Amino acid sequence: MPMDFDLIMAGRLMLASLLGALIGLEREVHGRTAGFRTHLLVSLGSALFMAVSIHLYREFGDFSGRLPVGVDPGRVAAQVVTGIGFLGAGAIIRDKASVRGLTTAACLWIAAAIGLACGAGLYMLPLLVAVIALVSLVALKKIEGVLARDRYAMLKVESDDVEGQLGHIIHAVEAIGFQLTPFGVERKKNGMLVFELQVKMHGKSISTDSIDRISALEGVKGVEFRLQAAI
Repeated sequence: MPMDFDLIMAGRLMLASLLGALIGLEREVHGRTAGFRTHLLVSLGSALFMAVSIHLYREFGDFSGRLPVGVDPGRVAAQVVTGIGFLGAGAIIRDKASVRGLTTAACLWIAAAIGLACGAGLYMLPLLVAVIALVSLVALKKIEGVLARDRYAMLKVESDDVEGQLGHIIHAVEAIGFQLTPFGVERKKNGMLVFELQVKMHGKSISTDSIDRISALEGVKGVEFRLQAAI
């Protein structure tokens, strides 16, 4: 294998590492589990898979014109598209009605694509994709912050076994201006009931008045609001 091929591939691997690391740095700053190192390694590994595909194509392909080339350079790289799905799934966390990690999983997917592109010898396209990804993660996040959007929270109410208590809770929450969906109910060994409800807040926020209104219901012993994290 000519030395210049190794040097060219080394440059592609370095570029893939740099672009993957830039995206991972944004995730690292926001405290995500899959951060700087993970994205760098995903992009680097994908570039290496692409380099191996090209190597197999150059080494074992028949270029005499008498026979088919016989080697598909995209076969190894295609498995990266499938394999990265498992890594992305590991970054997604479901906590009852809340789902976190979708953005990080998408970043891993992008990092893999950037690595494959760099390994294939594309330079401007993966650079453009990295810039677009960073702009969407940083700049668009600030835009989302000023938009009026619905927020969700989990409401947990601990109460005595009062007849029709769930209906009373729903009525009190809707009177505040929230929409909700009953999520579950649990009976403790001491006979207490624990109601869990998903609350949709239309541009409003949780206040002490909201908690006090629910706490004032007959039999209610405790109220907990827990905001659901954005993905």
